[in-house]
Amino acid sequence: MGYGIIAIKGNRISLIEMNFLKLSPKNDNYTRLRLIHEKVQELINTHSPDEFAIEAPFFGKNVQSMLKLGRAQGVAIAAAMNLNIPVTEYSPKKIKQSITGNGNAAKEQVWKMLQNLLGVSNKPKYYDATDALAAAVCHHFQTNGAIKKPAPSRSGNKQNRWIQFISNNPERVIIK
Repeated sequence: MGYGIIAIKGNRISLIEMNFLKLSPKNDNYTRLRLIHEKVQELINTHSPDEFAIEAPFFGKNVQSMLKLGRAQGVAIAAAMNLNIPVTEYSPKKIKQSITGNGNAAKEQVWKMLQNLLGVSNKPKYYDATDALAAAVCHHFQTNGAIKKPAPSRSGNKQNRWIQFISNNPERVIIK
């Protein structure tokens, strides 16, 4: 299980912590679920995050693997909800799209973009950690990102939509 914690100050994203929890296959499934729950609670107690983003389950061919993954995600979500942290799920494709602009990007491409965005260089041992970090950055982009998307409007002309965009994104306006 990977995890990534970021801080947002103004328009700057900084990495607080990125790592993974390696679970021994020698432990039974319930012990592993308990360890996931404990780790998520520990991270929340240590860093006091405002929000929790997680990669939504994806569909695979192995039903048993999907059940195990779903349980693990459920335990992590329950740990956050138990501590009153709002939870948002993103599909793997949405996370990749948000970070790289390509929903089919390879894990290496996602990591390279995260390196550029956060100014970090040391690659973790497993991509689970970078996947988790990507979910955190995706959540920031979707909720507070550089371009705040105005609510869709069925009425109003193009000029009104531009005025609304400019008022929602003053940092994007360059006066020459």
